[in-house]
Amino acid sequence: MRRQSGCNQADSIDMALRIEDYALIGNTCTSALVGRDGSIDWLCMPRFDSDACFGALLGGPENGRWLLAPADGTVSVKRAYRGDTLVLETEFENAAGAVTVIDFMPHARSEDLVDVIRIVVGRRGVVPMRMNLTLRFGYGRVVPWVTSRDDGLDAVAGPDAIVLRAPVLTRGEDLATVADFTVSAGQSLPFVLTWFESHRAEPNACDAAALLDETVERWTRWSSRFKRANPWRDAVMRSLITLKALTYGPTGGIVAAATTSLPEWVGGVRNWDYRFCWLRDATFTLYALMSSGYLEEADAWRQWLLRAVAGQPDELQIMYGIAGERRLTELELPWLPGYEGSHPVRIGNAAHGQFQLDVYGEVMDSLHMSRHLGGGLDASWDMQSALMRFLETAWTQPDEGIWEVRGPRRHFTHSKVMAWVAFDRAIKAVERAGLAGPVEHWRQLRDKIAADIIANGFSTKRNSFVQHYGSEELDASLLMMPLVGFINPHDPRMVSTVAAIEKDLLRDGFVMRYANRDNVDGLPPGEGVFLPCSFWLADNMALMGRRDEACELFERLLGLCNDVGLISEEYDPVGRRLLGNFPQAFTHVALINTAYNLGLNDGPAQKRAVA
Repeated sequence: MRRQSGCNQADSIDMALRIEDYALIGNTCTSALVGRDGSIDWLCMPRFDSDACFGALLGGPENGRWLLAPADGTVSVKRAYRGDTLVLETEFENAAGAVTVIDFMPHARSEDLVDVIRIVVGRRGVVPMRMNLTLRFGYGRVVPWVTSRDDGLDAVAGPDAIVLRAPVLTRGEDLATVADFTVSAGQSLPFVLTWFESHRAEPNACDAAALLDETVERWTRWSSRFKRANPWRDAVMRSLITLKALTYGPTGGIVAAATTSLPEWVGGVRNWDYRFCWLRDATFTLYALMSSGYLEEADAWRQWLLRAVAGQPDELQIMYGIAGERRLTELELPWLPGYEGSHPVRIGNAAHGQFQLDVYGEVMDSLHMSRHLGGGLDASWDMQSALMRFLETAWTQPDEGIWEVRGPRRHFTHSKVMAWVAFDRAIKAVERAGLAGPVEHWRQLRDKIAADIIANGFSTKRNSFVQHYGSEELDASLLMMPLVGFINPHDPRMVSTVAAIEKDLLRDGFVMRYANRDNVDGLPPGEGVFLPCSFWLADNMALMGRRDEACELFERLLGLCNDVGLISEEYDPVGRRLLGNFPQAFTHVALINTAYNLGLNDGPAQKRAVA
């Protein structure tokens, strides 16, 4: 028995790979990021938010990594997903020959079991290969005891255990487990890593080849349900697969991203944990799924939403855990230096305790759109009515807003617009769905909020709507105003607002969230352009009749996706690289909806505004 050890020091080497150099594999319970160099640098087991986690992405290889690649360090010449699946194939080629590493996670045998399978296939020649496995738990801090065995190794630390079954001889070297071997043309060598609870019996071995066939068939069958014609079909399909991969199957919750603390600016402090479910994403996600024919997934997400928000209206959170957990305590992990020195590394998210007025509008809108798109009536009208009673007075309060600012609360214009949306959708529930409610009272409140927004959220000096009352600053969230039906996209005030955003918030043709000249968010400056907002600009252009410009912007946004079709939340227009947690569900949802907005005249931007 040997103890894998490591130096969890802040002077750890920077990771060589950019965020866009990673691809995603997953099994709708958790996921992993695979680098183009053959490394798995991020894996939480058995759930997206678990502490049993490889941490190389946030701290260097000594904090957990699994490398499987040619021994000479050859970087992949090509990689792609096999068809419309989440099975990744990475091809390496050097003077000795060519080899493919097939990475995938089969459907979970149970909620407390994770299999990661890597199959090395010889294509040409005889290629020397190397495996280097550094196992860590607890975000790189917990070092397991490792026992060698004829077919691999066992590892255990506290509640976590791993068995690696490998067809090659392994040994301890430089505080890791390594193997040197060759693969010849026609050979297929399976490496199967299985996580399980340490107090349970070791799981049975599995047939890697059979599970590969089953996984390909399962994803292909799921993808084949997509029938909608669209000029950007492949990008939409990959985004839908990514959304499915970010779904926690047992509950239907969809996490915002697979990772935590990937920076919004390299070297900065804006490093957040996104492995939770945001209510703000609800309407967009429902649109994307239902418009694509995935009614089962949309209903599972809606059911998760109803369970999560159950309770007192004043206790509504902006985000929840993947099973609806409410306590998402934020902690910093000082032993991890972070991605390329971007620290602190955080787990949990303190924003869950913020007051954000817009989420009430998102909840009401998502349930309204569920009815409108064919989801039928639900049993939550009593809950929705309670939300409206709370909102009757709460809409006048300042809040932290859509961007979850850590500065003082303000009267954000977008927040007030979403309060208007909540009353508008409640009124439509009575008028169109026959539900009971004080519709005249709600109509008066809706009109009052609208008048308040026009009086205080529009600057005659700038001839534009502004970020918050009393400000002259712009905010990309204002692009949502016509998308939710608050204002006609051709209204001169909205046209001038879009023009002002294009003038002041564009960087290299993409949209910043805001300029932050008045330190509205209470954080040091420094972040990339915000990609969902850039899609919203394309949506506005489409609604305003500027379709050619909208298509041009959309094509540029698609060009930011990496070679396997994945995209994050932000982009650095100077360094020309992706930023933020990856892959980002909200961005992929925005991609899907904009593709539909531009494909035909019946996309979400048109439907949501008039529904």
